[in-house]
Amino acid sequence: MSQTVNEYREVIRTCKEIFAKKTRDYGTAWRILRLPSITDQIYIKAQRIRSIQEKGTQKVGDDVASEFVGIINYCIMALIQLDLSGDPRLEIPYEELAPRYDAQAEETLALLMNKNHDYGEAWRDMRVSSMTDLILMKLLRVKQIEDNQGRTLISEGIDANYRDMINYSVFCLIKMKDGRAA
Repeated sequence: MSQTVNEYREVIRTCKEIFAKKTRDYGTAWRILRLPSITDQIYIKAQRIRSIQEKGTQKVGDDVASEFVGIINYCIMALIQLDLSGDPRLEIPYEELAPRYDAQAEETLALLMNKNHDYGEAWRDMRVSSMTDLILMKLLRVKQIEDNQGRTLISEGIDANYRDMINYSVFCLIKMKDGRAA
């Protein structure tokens, strides 16, 4: 499992570097977004990945890997938004965001490790296309929970679904790096 931890941290390090650069370029303009808007942004990325997987070609330059990175970063933004729900600031300095990003990534890694313990790293035998479908399913669940004003009867909340989408995206990036992107 230490291999998985190392691979996870490598992917998150890359994602955080992009998050840091975009924060320097754009500030925290994403703070204006309500959670359903972030969810829709993630949906657009996941749907594009599925479309490219099905068509086997693409016409826009951003590759599939960068879309998975975008899903990870938008999910972390959503988790930060949940934590800052009572904070009206639109601009937050990166120095304040960096530890929040790290905390969300570490909490998500803890979830990954617990699930890997129970499922025996089954994700390593899954197809990237199947994990893309699972991300889309999680997005549809999140949309339903959002439409129900966050209320669920028995299901996990929005935060757990964002964390699952992060982990599936990390798994996809690991598999793609290893050349196992079927």
